Amino acid sequence: MDIRHLQYFIEVSRFNSFTRAADHLFVTQPTISKMIKNLESELGVELFDRSRKQLVLTDAGRVILNQAQSIDKAFNNLQTELDDLLGLQTGHIRIGLPPIMDADQFIRILGEFHQLYPRITFQLLENGTKRIEEDIKADHLDVGVTVLPTEEEEFHYFSFMKEALRVVVPPSHPLAARKQIKLEELKDEQFILFNKDFALNDRIKGACKEAGFLPEVVSESSQWNFIGKMIASNLGISILPYSVSMLLKEDVNAIKVVKPMLEWDLALIWRKHHYLSYATKEWLTFTQERLMTSISE
Repeated sequence: MDIRHLQYFIEVSRFNSFTRAADHLFVTQPTISKMIKNLESELGVELFDRSRKQLVLTDAGRVILNQAQSIDKAFNNLQTELDDLLGLQTGHIRIGLPPIMDADQFIRILGEFHQLYPRITFQLLENGTKRIEEDIKADHLDVGVTVLPTEEEEFHYFSFMKEALRVVVPPSHPLAARKQIKLEELKDEQFILFNKDFALNDRIKGACKEAGFLPEVVSESSQWNFIGKMIASNLGISILPYSVSMLLKEDVNAIKVVKPMLEWDLALIWRKHHYLSYATKEWLTFTQERLMTSISE
């Protein structure tokens, strides 16, 4: 038995299909079938009930799957630590970025890092900050950007951007000429918000509740450019970070919110008490230094 037997078994269990697992692994279906047969012969048990239309794990198969997943994870951790010993010659970093932010600064930093370590690869995943935190906990991401406050018992964090939120309205709106506005004045408005995967959704609804009303939400989206188009089409108003409101290409007006003043605080987060690859640790140090430089300028 070698690690490939277990990895093939895990993939067949995942897809409930020899054919789909073979396609995913870029091997032929007879190859993967033979691997599973060899594994069953070596273990002396049947791993799948093949009498049904769809593959189903046997009792023994379920027990062995749990152990196989543990062994595969240990093997991957071993590979990561061996990569570390190569002194950043190889590595892979998984980064979560919310589509609500302007990612240009991070892309520039990635480019600078790549010039120093050209064999380290990156995976960038866009999602809401709530989902990013969940994916870091589940070890689907190494680091990510979120909105503070975060779960301090779970994450280390580095705050790098704090800015005010703005009410964004179409030019024809009665409030469009205002320089500032109290939140309570928006109680009769219809809101377009980022969806529930975004911490900003909770922040805005919570602030409105403190101001004495619950916002009437007519639409939610995961894309700031869609929100801009909906505002320009008079579907409603929104509350957006100042930097995001400046990215909108539509003809809209951004108004300062007072009483209360609304802010967001962006931070880079990573898990406490969890192994980070040497590449990830080096990237974190590099990125924090660059972000600190931009903050001080």
